[in-house]
Amino acid sequence: MDLTLGTPSLLFPAVSLLLLAYTNRFLALASLIRDLQAQYSSTQRHSLLAQIDNLRRRVHLIQYMQASGAASLLFCVASMFLIFGGMVVAARWLFGASLVLMMLSLALSVREIWISVTALDIQLSEMESDQ
Repeated sequence: MDLTLGTPSLLFPAVSLLLLAYTNRFLALASLIRDLQAQYSSTQRHSLLAQIDNLRRRVHLIQYMQASGAASLLFCVASMFLIFGGMVVAARWLFGASLVLMMLSLALSVREIWISVTALDIQLSEMESDQ
């Protein structure tokens, strides 16, 4: 396979959109955490603690998702730089590493989605117990 400057540049739009989506998730969770903290300080409900613990795990996963996505972009740029410098073998390794980091980021995203479903189950269980 020939590795040209165009190959790593194909990841730029995907990584940029993923990082934007991850940032939006993070901001939504931060707002939700602040709301739950206010609710907990006024009600001291145990179910809120379970939700807060769930949110803590999700925030950490998003941190890792963002870090691996940003590292993927960094490796992709470094790969392009190496191609430009004529070091194609090293560029291939870095581009491969950037793809692995992107896969890691996506796998963490899937895990975060599973955890968010658990959070919704906690909320639904609380609503059912109130009836």
